Amino acid sequence: MPWLLTGWDAARDVAWPFVAAGAVLVAAGAGVLLHAFGRFVVEGLGTPAPVAPTEHLVVGGLYRYVRNPMYLAVGATIVGQALILGRPALLLYAALFGAAVFAFVRGYEEPTLARRFGAEYDAYRRAVPGWWPRRPGSGRPEPKHR
Repeated sequence: MPWLLTGWDAARDVAWPFVAAGAVLVAAGAGVLLHAFGRFVVEGLGTPAPVAPTEHLVVGGLYRYVRNPMYLAVGATIVGQALILGRPALLLYAALFGAAVFAFVRGYEEPTLARRFGAEYDAYRRAVPGWWPRRPGSGRPEPKHR
């Protein structure tokens, strides 16, 4: 979608601090996505795709601090692209992406996980925030993982 909105054409005279900050966000987003996919395969014994779901609830790694690191990583990547290219349209797209993902998580993903993993997911949901990562040692209980 970012390519459709921009054709990867950068605005003129994008200031280097914006480009640098954008590059950091894109790299961090990519790293978080790779980490999260790895957790799904190794810990969950599955994938993030509904057609091949995990056998186990994934609560380790970055999932100890926030329940939705993949969605946050994609959002950060979109914002990073907006900064690199100097294209405010991508910021609007990031906001629309965030709203759509939030609605999907609340309306489908959380109820599905609650049905599938029951009390284990309920405890995880109480221990780990959905969207704003908790700090290590914040006093909230650590989720149990295998």
